[in-house]
Amino acid sequence: MARAPRDAPDSEQLTVGPPQTHSVGLPAVANAMAYALEGMGPARTLKVLSHLNQKDGLDCMSCAWPDPGHTGRAEFCENGARAVTWEANPLTVPTTFWAEHPVTDLLERSEYWLGQQGRLVEPVHKPAGSDHYVPISWADAFALVADRLRGLDSPDQAAFYTSGRTANETAFVYQLFVRAFGTNNLPDCSNMCHESTGAAMGETLGIGKSTIAYDDFAQADLIIVMGQNPGTNHPRMLTALEAAKRNGAAIVTVNPLPEAGLRRYKNPQTVRGVLGRGTELADQFVQIRSGGDMALLQWVSKRVLEAEDRHPGTVLDHEFLAEHTLGLDALRTHLGVLDEQEVLAATGLTIAEMDELADRYLAADRVIITWAMGITQHRKGVDTIKEIVNLLLLRGNIGRPGAGASPIRGHSNVQGDRTMGIWERMPETFLEALAAEFSFAPPRRHGLDSVGSIQAMQRGEIKVWFALGGNLVAAISDTAAAEAAMRGTELTVQVSTKLNRSHAVTGAEALILPTLGRTDVDLQASGPQFVSVEDTVCAVHATHGPLSPPSDTLLSEISIVTRLARAVLGDDGPVDWAGFERDYDAIRASISRVVPGFEDFNERIRVKGGFVLPNGPRDSRTFPTATGKAMITVNELVPVECPPGRLILQTIRSHDQFNTTIYSLNDRYRGIRHGRDVVFVNPDDLLDLGLADGDRVDVFSEWRDEPDRELRDLRVVAYPTSRGCAAAYFPEANALVPLSSTAIGSNTPASKAVVVRLERRAR
Repeated sequence: MARAPRDAPDSEQLTVGPPQTHSVGLPAVANAMAYALEGMGPARTLKVLSHLNQKDGLDCMSCAWPDPGHTGRAEFCENGARAVTWEANPLTVPTTFWAEHPVTDLLERSEYWLGQQGRLVEPVHKPAGSDHYVPISWADAFALVADRLRGLDSPDQAAFYTSGRTANETAFVYQLFVRAFGTNNLPDCSNMCHESTGAAMGETLGIGKSTIAYDDFAQADLIIVMGQNPGTNHPRMLTALEAAKRNGAAIVTVNPLPEAGLRRYKNPQTVRGVLGRGTELADQFVQIRSGGDMALLQWVSKRVLEAEDRHPGTVLDHEFLAEHTLGLDALRTHLGVLDEQEVLAATGLTIAEMDELADRYLAADRVIITWAMGITQHRKGVDTIKEIVNLLLLRGNIGRPGAGASPIRGHSNVQGDRTMGIWERMPETFLEALAAEFSFAPPRRHGLDSVGSIQAMQRGEIKVWFALGGNLVAAISDTAAAEAAMRGTELTVQVSTKLNRSHAVTGAEALILPTLGRTDVDLQASGPQFVSVEDTVCAVHATHGPLSPPSDTLLSEISIVTRLARAVLGDDGPVDWAGFERDYDAIRASISRVVPGFEDFNERIRVKGGFVLPNGPRDSRTFPTATGKAMITVNELVPVECPPGRLILQTIRSHDQFNTTIYSLNDRYRGIRHGRDVVFVNPDDLLDLGLADGDRVDVFSEWRDEPDRELRDLRVVAYPTSRGCAAAYFPEANALVPLSSTAIGSNTPASKAVVVRLERRAR
């Protein structure tokens, strides 16, 4: 059962107003600047924001949205300004903090409070049996970790987590160290978000990345936005959607919740956005029942096939299908018996609504389908993405301008981390290249992902947990189970810039290793260094921080990894760890020989704007699948079962939030202020359940024959979500998501399809 943190605001402070019908505009600019000026001051604000997302500057950590060909002077959004301010605020955690705040006190604090304490600037150690962290030297910290790792019975008793903000160079040396140590236990944040995308697209297209470039948005006739909220999670996407709309594109949004950012966008860099109404983005809002996307996609594909039957040779792209795909006949047979009533029940839509979308698809020559975690975090998330691919392939909407599959990543370099080898199941070709470059034998046995790591902890199989960034115990599903599992380890190590929940939920022994942030200057023996990132459309570019670090004691992530490697593996092995730390060009030289697409890395990354990685489906309509063809697949429709009196709950983020980092207790676009303990429910569902707006309820999730999971004392908010659905904030509502409820084929937590019941609390 989840409890409210001791610093949580009183429930009486929570205010609920009507949701907004537009996003951004001058209020967003004012909020961003007020937050930045308060947190950094005028000079620091100017220095940071003027570098943000510029081609020779600082890459924002708040999303992986690509930079346009011609960047503006203010190439950042409100959330980006908040993200860099949160990191660049000069406030630091003093040494006295650790004596004043035992771990049991940190455990009762909220994520918001923890993040407000300032930058971490010294390594600290919590000895076994102690309730306090105490300062420790860097040398002693590395020696301690090395001693515990070398003392394991097997390298597989350790797991090494990675956050998506880790740069390419850091990710490469990190996975190299882990594999040189002897394990493939490399869970990362991808496992919890777009793993379903990689599984589905890898099988059907041969590459788990976007098949479009940034400029394709402006050339599209139709853009279908599924299961995502750009206005909060990647607001710079709204500018691309606005440009597409003004070029004549139609935009359809598919979501259980109406989102302000996809209704009307007031671009603060245009007169229309400042003085006028802005731009109406969505031509059609398909308010789908949570988990019904797969049924909708199958319906539209069936309508496409029926249109071809009525007008042979004029609807499908027969030349493309014959040359580049396999599986069309099986799909035709499968969809021929699609059950209309099952589709209606699964989607909560009318036939007219679904047919309107089908007609729009049939009328468009160039179609982009873009999605995020509203699609991936379902039991059938992998199959749903396969259906996206099916629909695109039918009319050749892959590998030509203005068309393609566009998964939108949320973390700045989560895609690049995977490219660099942060995956528990890297292909043999990568491991062979690694072996050739460094003259050692990487382990071949597949490792553990994020959910698998928690389950291994539950079985007592993971003794040491090392996290390079992130906040796993808050981000992962089934909070109580995850925290209990983490406490069963012998040592937990967190490499972090600021405090979070994972510092309070520890193994018997714990370390916090403070690190430079992306906004900080990284000075090594050979001089100032830069690193690189890969955005959501496979573009790679450099990033470097403009600010002096808050303390001379901080080490970069690369310094931490390479010094740990030296402590664990010694200096007489085949890897020149000290050389990697001294000059990051040495890392890039090795990457250029190991990772395809990074040839001449050091030269190409110094070109302003960077370079774009090769992408077979996008560039040449070549598909590196097992068959060499794009695969049209048959997927069994299994709707989410929701008994009477229950709702399907999805977790969502507030506007003032980035992943588990909470910037404020407001969610401006949804009308929520001064609190997060809410559950959004359709007014008609409230009536059916005998509840009313403003009631306080306990929420219980139901999964198979397992005991209910509980989240206590939430305020009911009557909200125009889809009938039969509800929503509550991540990460708090992770307490309701069963650890074993994951996407089939990717093991991603099914956080968007949690069957819950609401029980009114006694007044």
